[in-house]
Amino acid sequence: MSSLSWRHHTLIQSLLSRGPLKESEFRSIFTKITANRSDNDRLFHDYLKKINSCLAYVQFELRAFRNQYDGTVYYGVVNNVADEQSKLGTKYTVPQIAFYKGIIEAIIQDDTAKGSITNIDALNTRLENQVPNGGGPESQGVSSQVPAAFRNFSLSQKERTLDELVRDKWLCATSDGRIGLGVRSFLDLRSWFRSNDVPACDVCNEAGVKADPCSNGSCSVRIHNYCLTRKFSQRKAERICPGCGTQWDYTVPKSEFVVHEEELQNGNSQNEPPPEPPRRKKQRRGRTEDDTSGSGPSQTCTVKSETRTTRRSSRLVGASQRHVLQDLAEEHLYEILQIVAKRNPKLTTPDGDGEIELDVSALDSESMWDLHDFVRNLKPKQDNKVT
Repeated sequence: MSSLSWRHHTLIQSLLSRGPLKESEFRSIFTKITANRSDNDRLFHDYLKKINSCLAYVQFELRAFRNQYDGTVYYGVVNNVADEQSKLGTKYTVPQIAFYKGIIEAIIQDDTAKGSITNIDALNTRLENQVPNGGGPESQGVSSQVPAAFRNFSLSQKERTLDELVRDKWLCATSDGRIGLGVRSFLDLRSWFRSNDVPACDVCNEAGVKADPCSNGSCSVRIHNYCLTRKFSQRKAERICPGCGTQWDYTVPKSEFVVHEEELQNGNSQNEPPPEPPRRKKQRRGRTEDDTSGSGPSQTCTVKSETRTTRRSSRLVGASQRHVLQDLAEEHLYEILQIVAKRNPKLTTPDGDGEIELDVSALDSESMWDLHDFVRNLKPKQDNKVT
């Protein structure tokens, strides 16, 4: 086992001391301690791979996961030992752990997959249900088997415990005042969700705790809201349930990433992934602006090496404004290449002239979504715009 450097230890300690961190926060720490921007994504994943190879010896793992309520990616260190009490550590008492588990069970047993329960329902959680045969009809004659600490766990203790669980990110208070799972639960309970047969999202195969269920009551298909966006945002994508074929009631928000219909590939069936995005291509040195004039529909984005400005109008539609690639500054174009190279290194191989030909027709949906989020959050740089 190779030894870890102080940089690896810093990354691990940041997650252990602060708890799960948003991807942007975790990457910011990584960038500061490595001071390496030339190949940041590849170096980032190399660091994670090395860290996990060492953590595996103590049954820990540094893992990425999503908050199912807003789709935000987080990173955290998780204990892979299948022991529910070890996941909460020694801070909580046995009745508090039973209270937490009762709330989790109430949330995942909801067939509507709302991913939350009311505050009142949470406080009414019965701890005796966590004792074998403690909540059934036959348990009336064996009430003595229920620990006294469970029977004496008062409402005020439940309220304090609920506040503490929310503060520690095991639970969360949703925008409508309900109680849902916290980011630490999404991180730690992945195997527990599977062992308790929580229906998985049909797109990402993670537990569909907060998801949209199929309208067909006899169909168990669930899809996370952010996965629905990826699956149905293409104009030609059939909005039907992948399990039973029932029409899926989904309206694409205007802020979602769309591709012009004339740029979509033909022949895609209704059960295939969304059509591939338009092709972007970097122009070789020596070409003039006239080389791109009079061309057909916008299916390429050409970049001149000296100015790094584009000649075509392939667009990404953001939440509040329309971004044209020709508005992007030079450093942004390089960042786009790094996003693509993260999962598709072969698509950014330099050719004989030292230029990079970027073919995004083969990009996976994760890369396109990362690319969309990056461009959407940029402010167009008007002084680079080619008229």
